[in-house]
Amino acid sequence: MNFANHVYSGTFFLCVFAMFLSFPIWVEAAVPEEDDLLELSLEDLLDIEVTSVSKKSRALSDSAAAVFVISSDDIKRSGATNLPDILRMVPGLHVARIDANKWAVTARGFNGRFANKLLVLIDGRSVYSPSFSGVYWEVQDLMLEDVERIEVIRGPGATLWGANAVNGVINVITKHSADTQGGLVSAGGGTEERGFGAARYGFKVGTQGYGRVFIKGFKRDELARSDGKGAGDDWSMVHGGVRMDYHPSQQDSVMILSNAYNGDINQILMVSDLNPPFARIKHDHVNVFGWHILSSWRHTPSATSEFKLQAYYDHTKREELLIEQTHDIFDLDFQHQFAWGDNHDFIWGLNYRYIADSFHNGWTFKFNPKRRDTHLISGFVQDEITLLPNQLWLTVGTKLEHNTFTGVEAQPTARIIWAPHPPHRLWAAFSRAVRTPARAEDDSEGVIRVIPPSTGANFSPFPIAMAFRGDRNFRAEVLLAYELGYRFMPFKSLSLDTAFFYHDFQNLQSNEVGTPVFHGSYVELPLVFDNQRQADLYGVELAATWYPTPWLRGDFAYSFLKTRIDFGKESDRTPQAAKSPHHQISLRTRVNLNPETDFDVWFRYVGKSQAITTFALKEAEISRYFALDARLAWRPLQDLEVSVIGQNLLSPRHLEYVQESFTLPTEVQRGVYGKVEWRF
Repeated sequence: MNFANHVYSGTFFLCVFAMFLSFPIWVEAAVPEEDDLLELSLEDLLDIEVTSVSKKSRALSDSAAAVFVISSDDIKRSGATNLPDILRMVPGLHVARIDANKWAVTARGFNGRFANKLLVLIDGRSVYSPSFSGVYWEVQDLMLEDVERIEVIRGPGATLWGANAVNGVINVITKHSADTQGGLVSAGGGTEERGFGAARYGFKVGTQGYGRVFIKGFKRDELARSDGKGAGDDWSMVHGGVRMDYHPSQQDSVMILSNAYNGDINQILMVSDLNPPFARIKHDHVNVFGWHILSSWRHTPSATSEFKLQAYYDHTKREELLIEQTHDIFDLDFQHQFAWGDNHDFIWGLNYRYIADSFHNGWTFKFNPKRRDTHLISGFVQDEITLLPNQLWLTVGTKLEHNTFTGVEAQPTARIIWAPHPPHRLWAAFSRAVRTPARAEDDSEGVIRVIPPSTGANFSPFPIAMAFRGDRNFRAEVLLAYELGYRFMPFKSLSLDTAFFYHDFQNLQSNEVGTPVFHGSYVELPLVFDNQRQADLYGVELAATWYPTPWLRGDFAYSFLKTRIDFGKESDRTPQAAKSPHHQISLRTRVNLNPETDFDVWFRYVGKSQAITTFALKEAEISRYFALDARLAWRPLQDLEVSVIGQNLLSPRHLEYVQESFTLPTEVQRGVYGKVEWRF
């Protein structure tokens, strides 16, 4: 599929989008009554159903995993304008802003621009990049008012979700169209959020269907260097979409959604060069474009059986100085859940994924071949066994997956949960998960640094180009995870959720120093990807909710993480693994001053951490920092809200992360913005 076809497909989608806007005769608008989670009791909050742990609805309190749910009310009252910042409230997640348009996000260690052990899903569609692994967070832009909840699992979810769900799973679930009827318009701007706006309209189609359309856009200011000068990383994006939900019968439901985005991103890069001064500053303008369409059918023949079939097609294109890449992904997924007798609840499924990629090679990155098709075929089975009615449940299952790079991988799990008393839940789990290679580790090469001649690190008269190389023998990284959790309510106004874990990593990515090659004017020093590193991590995560009165709620999260890396088998002792903070704290307070006024405060502490920078060939030390956000919202009319949000109020700016290569250290600035939202 060439670029012209992609433009045509995107244009067709936008025309369909406009068509829905142009036919009000189809529409029967109705403004829904939204739930205020501050009016729910703690018992109600713990009974909120989640689907990411077992691929079926289950109360949060009965889930045998370290799961955290971010509700739509949490999102609204956080004041955050993007997904990564929202995720900062989750214990065990390390979220760090690299610059104005890049984030590093991981669960339980090994953070980075392309943290590669965290699976991210949006409405069941994986947004995990197949080229470099990890997630391009800047293009995961949603209309946040349409997000129903975000389910975050810390720890492996590979048995159900497959490879790369190693340290965790983030599942973003948007609202049913029936819950977004009527209109919504919002707009605002400020010091960092220079300007943004969004519009959504929900309508009824016939007697059995609902739909909505939306469009949004923003422009964000550049951040700053340590000297206060601008970082040249301002950016803008436009995003639109449509969703239809149809219920032809009581047993069947169909959902179709499609989104498209286009963004312009600025960045300043430090690119290696074989000529003096051997590294040059480049101003780069990045264009990102993508669209996808997803459809799912759910059939419920009885109260104890359910089928689900889902398919999606995803096209993304990214043009930047370092690499130009295009991906086309087709994914087909089937699952079946059924009860067998009184004690067994089975779920099984099959999945097929096809990925076609294309790269435009340059000096920094090269792929050989430039185009490649890869396939992923998998199947899973899981059985939840009731050992003691209403008290003890055992879940066992496994996933078998065949991928193009390493063949067949098995990912089993066993989980048990015990309810000795209604307010108490004790659970334990053992899991094996794998992170399969990406294209970059299999058949890529690129220069990460040029060492000048006649220096302390290079005594030769020729520059040395340090070049990484993929290896077809690269194996899957393996995790053996042991988890223990306890959640309970000591009082009606207080709930506690604690998780302890020990992660044993094997076959972690490392580099073997190859034989230097002389190219006439420079020496190439190859660093070949291999699997010589091992590591173990352990820690504890705590989440607490305090609900003393109907108008006050407090949410507390704390995480401790200890990382130990074994470099014993490696020939290259150059630091290659980042270390997340030992301690992180999040404290959110939500106050309903009166029925028309909300006041929210969010305090965060992030301990010191270490990133990896290939130019310095050492760890970059990132100091601890404190942050405070505040939001004041007023509703002069029932459907009109005016809010003012302050972010990072405790200091003019602070450093959160340093990307592994190419970009310069950038500091996050204090910001204030205002927002107006009208529903009709």
